[in-house]
Amino acid sequence: MADGFVSSGHTTSKSEPVTSALFEDPEETSHWEQTWPRRIPAGQWERYKSYVAEIFEDLGMNLNTPGTFKTPERFLKALFDSTVGYEGDSKLLTAFPTECRGGPDCSISQIVEGPISFYALCEHHSLPFFGHAYVGYVAHENIIGISKLTRLVRLFARRFTVQERMGQQIADTLVELLQPHGVAVHLEATHLCTQMRGVREERSRTWTSFWRGTYENQPAMREEFLTFCRGHDSG
Repeated sequence: MADGFVSSGHTTSKSEPVTSALFEDPEETSHWEQTWPRRIPAGQWERYKSYVAEIFEDLGMNLNTPGTFKTPERFLKALFDSTVGYEGDSKLLTAFPTECRGGPDCSISQIVEGPISFYALCEHHSLPFFGHAYVGYVAHENIIGISKLTRLVRLFARRFTVQERMGQQIADTLVELLQPHGVAVHLEATHLCTQMRGVREERSRTWTSFWRGTYENQPAMREEFLTFCRGHDSG
Protein backbone atom coordinates (compact mmCIF):
# COMPACT_ATOMS: atom_id res chain seq x y z
CA MET A 1 0.00 0.00 0.00
CA ALA A 2 1.39 3.40 -0.92
CA ASP A 3 1.21 6.12 1.72
CA GLY A 4 -0.72 9.17 0.62
CA PHE A 5 -2.56 7.46 -2.22
CA VAL A 6 -5.39 5.70 -0.44
CA SER A 7 -8.34 6.82 1.61
CA SER A 8 -10.76 4.70 3.58
CA GLY A 9 -13.20 7.60 3.82
CA HIS A 10 -14.77 10.12 1.50
CA THR A 11 -13.43 10.50 -2.04
CA THR A 12 -13.06 14.14 -3.14
CA SER A 13 -14.32 14.80 -6.64
CA LYS A 14 -13.64 17.64 -9.07
CA SER A 15 -16.89 19.25 -7.97
CA GLU A 16 -15.74 19.44 -4.38
CA PRO A 17 -12.83 21.88 -4.08
CA VAL A 18 -10.71 21.82 -0.96
CA THR A 19 -9.28 25.11 0.23
CA SER A 20 -5.81 24.77 1.73
CA ALA A 21 -5.35 25.82 5.35
CA LEU A 22 -2.22 27.64 4.19
CA PHE A 23 -4.37 30.32 2.61
CA GLU A 24 -4.95 33.05 5.15
CA ASP A 25 -3.51 35.93 3.12
CA PRO A 26 -6.37 38.35 2.33
CA GLU A 27 -4.64 39.30 -0.93
CA GLU A 28 -5.04 35.77 -2.22
CA THR A 29 -8.71 35.50 -3.14
CA SER A 30 -8.60 33.68 -6.49
CA HIS A 31 -10.37 30.37 -7.07
CA TRP A 32 -6.90 29.00 -7.79
CA GLU A 33 -6.52 28.70 -4.02
CA GLN A 34 -8.68 25.58 -4.32
CA THR A 35 -7.24 22.11 -4.85
CA TRP A 36 -8.77 18.76 -5.69
CA PRO A 37 -6.69 15.99 -4.03
CA ARG A 38 -7.05 12.60 -5.69
CA ARG A 39 -8.02 9.72 -3.42
CA ILE A 40 -7.61 6.10 -4.52
CA PRO A 41 -9.16 3.55 -2.14
CA ALA A 42 -6.82 0.81 -0.92
CA GLY A 43 -8.67 -1.94 -2.78
CA GLN A 44 -8.39 -0.13 -6.08
CA TRP A 45 -4.68 0.58 -5.55
CA GLU A 46 -3.99 -3.12 -4.95
CA ARG A 47 -6.00 -4.03 -8.05
CA TYR A 48 -4.05 -1.56 -10.18
CA LYS A 49 -0.79 -3.09 -8.93
CA SER A 50 -1.93 -6.54 -10.02
CA TYR A 51 -2.85 -5.23 -13.48
CA VAL A 52 0.54 -3.58 -13.90
CA ALA A 53 2.33 -6.71 -12.68
CA GLU A 54 0.45 -8.84 -15.20
CA ILE A 55 1.31 -6.46 -18.06
CA PHE A 56 4.98 -6.25 -17.10
CA GLU A 57 5.31 -10.03 -16.83
CA ASP A 58 3.66 -10.56 -20.21
CA LEU A 59 6.10 -8.04 -21.72
CA GLY A 60 9.01 -10.11 -20.38
CA MET A 61 9.89 -8.67 -16.96
CA ASN A 62 10.81 -11.14 -14.24
CA LEU A 63 9.13 -9.80 -11.10
CA ASN A 64 10.76 -12.37 -8.81
CA THR A 65 14.02 -10.51 -8.29
CA PRO A 66 15.04 -8.06 -5.54
CA GLY A 67 15.16 -5.25 -8.08
CA THR A 68 11.78 -5.88 -9.72
CA PHE A 69 9.58 -7.31 -6.96
CA LYS A 70 8.13 -3.87 -6.14
CA THR A 71 8.37 -2.42 -9.63
CA PRO A 72 4.57 -2.41 -10.29
CA GLU A 73 3.96 -0.36 -7.15
CA ARG A 74 6.88 1.96 -7.88
CA PHE A 75 5.56 2.45 -11.42
CA LEU A 76 2.11 3.39 -10.12
CA LYS A 77 3.55 5.80 -7.56
CA ALA A 78 5.73 7.43 -10.23
CA LEU A 79 2.69 7.78 -12.50
CA PHE A 80 0.68 9.30 -9.67
CA ASP A 81 3.45 11.79 -8.83
CA SER A 82 3.90 12.71 -12.50
CA THR A 83 0.23 13.67 -12.86
CA VAL A 84 -0.16 15.71 -9.68
CA GLY A 85 -1.05 18.73 -11.82
CA TYR A 86 -4.65 17.52 -11.86
CA GLU A 87 -4.86 18.47 -8.19
CA GLY A 88 -4.20 22.16 -8.77
CA ASP A 89 -1.67 24.22 -6.82
CA SER A 90 -2.67 25.88 -3.56
CA LYS A 91 0.34 28.21 -3.75
CA LEU A 92 -0.12 29.40 -7.30
CA LEU A 93 -1.33 32.96 -6.98
CA THR A 94 0.34 35.85 -5.23
CA ALA A 95 -0.68 38.98 -7.10
CA PHE A 96 0.47 42.50 -6.28
CA PRO A 97 -0.58 45.90 -7.61
CA THR A 98 1.64 47.07 -10.44
CA GLU A 99 3.54 50.33 -10.13
CA CYS A 100 2.36 51.73 -13.41
CA ARG A 101 4.32 54.70 -14.72
CA GLY A 102 3.81 54.05 -18.41
CA GLY A 103 0.99 56.38 -19.33
CA PRO A 104 -2.75 55.77 -19.53
CA ASP A 105 -2.54 52.28 -21.02
CA CYS A 106 0.14 51.05 -18.57
CA SER A 107 1.94 49.18 -21.37
CA ILE A 108 5.40 49.86 -20.02
CA SER A 109 7.47 46.73 -20.56
CA GLN A 110 7.27 42.98 -20.64
CA ILE A 111 8.18 40.64 -17.80
CA VAL A 112 9.82 37.42 -19.01
CA GLU A 113 10.76 34.32 -17.03
CA GLY A 114 12.71 31.32 -18.33
CA PRO A 115 14.00 28.85 -19.03
CA ILE A 116 11.55 26.96 -16.80
CA SER A 117 12.20 23.22 -16.96
CA PHE A 118 9.24 20.87 -17.17
CA TYR A 119 8.41 17.18 -17.58
CA ALA A 120 5.09 15.91 -18.92
CA LEU A 121 3.46 12.69 -20.13
CA CYS A 122 2.15 12.61 -23.70
CA GLU A 123 -1.50 11.56 -23.67
CA HIS A 124 -1.06 9.59 -26.90
CA HIS A 125 1.51 7.04 -25.68
CA SER A 126 2.03 7.99 -22.01
CA LEU A 127 5.72 8.54 -22.75
CA PRO A 128 7.53 11.60 -21.38
CA PHE A 129 8.22 14.84 -23.17
CA PHE A 130 10.39 17.42 -21.48
CA GLY A 131 12.06 20.73 -22.10
CA HIS A 132 11.87 24.40 -21.19
CA ALA A 133 9.19 27.06 -21.11
CA TYR A 134 9.50 30.83 -21.42
CA VAL A 135 6.62 32.96 -20.17
CA GLY A 136 6.23 36.69 -20.75
CA TYR A 137 3.50 39.19 -20.02
CA VAL A 138 2.82 42.92 -20.08
CA ALA A 139 1.29 43.87 -16.75
CA HIS A 140 -1.82 45.99 -16.33
CA GLU A 141 -3.17 46.40 -12.81
CA ASN A 142 -1.44 43.37 -11.26
CA ILE A 143 1.81 41.46 -11.36
CA ILE A 144 2.42 37.92 -10.16
CA GLY A 145 5.25 36.53 -8.04
CA ILE A 146 8.02 35.32 -10.34
CA SER A 147 8.11 31.85 -8.76
CA LYS A 148 4.40 31.48 -9.55
CA LEU A 149 5.18 31.46 -13.27
CA THR A 150 7.17 28.27 -12.68
CA ARG A 151 4.27 26.85 -10.68
CA LEU A 152 1.88 27.73 -13.51
CA VAL A 153 3.99 25.91 -16.11
CA ARG A 154 4.36 22.81 -13.96
CA LEU A 155 0.68 22.77 -13.00
CA PHE A 156 -0.21 21.97 -16.61
CA ALA A 157 2.92 19.92 -17.34
CA ARG A 158 2.22 17.38 -14.61
CA ARG A 159 -0.68 15.80 -16.47
CA PHE A 160 -1.35 13.62 -19.48
CA THR A 161 -1.22 16.30 -22.16
CA VAL A 162 0.22 17.52 -25.46
CA GLN A 163 2.62 20.40 -25.95
CA GLU A 164 0.11 22.48 -27.91
CA ARG A 165 -2.58 22.29 -25.22
CA MET A 166 -0.10 22.92 -22.44
CA GLY A 167 0.99 26.21 -24.01
CA GLN A 168 -2.61 27.31 -24.59
CA GLN A 169 -3.53 26.55 -20.98
CA ILE A 170 -0.57 28.47 -19.56
CA ALA A 171 -1.37 31.52 -21.69
CA ASP A 172 -5.12 31.47 -21.04
CA THR A 173 -4.72 30.95 -17.30
CA LEU A 174 -2.27 33.84 -16.96
CA VAL A 175 -4.77 36.05 -18.81
CA GLU A 176 -7.50 34.91 -16.42
CA LEU A 177 -5.39 35.46 -13.31
CA LEU A 178 -3.95 38.90 -14.10
CA GLN A 179 -5.90 40.43 -16.99
CA PRO A 180 -2.60 41.74 -18.44
CA HIS A 181 -2.15 43.67 -21.67
CA GLY A 182 -0.51 40.68 -23.29
CA VAL A 183 0.88 37.18 -22.70
CA ALA A 184 3.54 35.16 -24.54
CA VAL A 185 4.42 31.50 -24.00
CA HIS A 186 7.20 29.63 -25.80
CA LEU A 187 7.86 25.91 -25.27
CA GLU A 188 10.67 23.76 -26.61
CA ALA A 189 10.61 20.07 -25.84
CA THR A 190 12.00 16.65 -26.65
CA HIS A 191 9.37 13.94 -27.15
CA LEU A 192 10.35 10.39 -26.30
CA CYS A 193 7.38 9.07 -28.28
CA THR A 194 9.26 10.09 -31.44
CA GLN A 195 12.66 8.91 -30.15
CA MET A 196 11.87 5.55 -28.51
CA ARG A 197 9.27 4.35 -31.02
CA GLY A 198 7.88 5.17 -34.46
CA VAL A 199 10.27 7.20 -36.60
CA ARG A 200 12.92 7.22 -33.82
CA GLU A 201 14.11 10.79 -34.37
CA GLU A 202 17.01 10.80 -31.95
CA ARG A 203 17.75 14.54 -31.91
CA SER A 204 14.46 16.21 -32.82
CA ARG A 205 12.83 18.93 -30.72
CA THR A 206 9.51 20.72 -31.02
CA TRP A 207 8.95 24.48 -30.60
CA THR A 208 5.55 26.09 -30.02
CA SER A 209 4.66 29.73 -29.34
CA PHE A 210 1.41 31.29 -28.13
CA TRP A 211 0.38 34.96 -28.15
CA ARG A 212 -2.31 36.94 -26.39
CA GLY A 213 -3.14 40.65 -26.43
CA THR A 214 -0.34 43.06 -27.34
CA TYR A 215 1.92 40.21 -28.48
CA GLU A 216 -0.57 39.38 -31.23
CA ASN A 217 -0.51 42.84 -32.82
CA GLN A 218 3.00 44.11 -31.99
CA PRO A 219 5.64 42.19 -34.01
CA ALA A 220 8.49 44.05 -32.32
CA MET A 221 7.38 42.83 -28.90
CA ARG A 222 7.10 39.25 -30.16
CA GLU A 223 10.58 39.45 -31.63
CA GLU A 224 12.02 40.86 -28.40
CA PHE A 225 10.47 37.96 -26.49
CA LEU A 226 11.73 35.34 -28.97
CA THR A 227 15.20 36.91 -28.99
CA PHE A 228 15.30 36.38 -25.22
CA CYS A 229 14.21 32.76 -25.69
CA ARG A 230 16.85 32.08 -28.37
CA GLY A 231 19.53 33.67 -26.20
CA HIS A 232 18.72 31.30 -23.36
CA ASP A 233 18.00 28.23 -25.48
CA SER A 234 19.09 25.10 -23.64
CA GLY A 235 20.71 23.87 -26.84
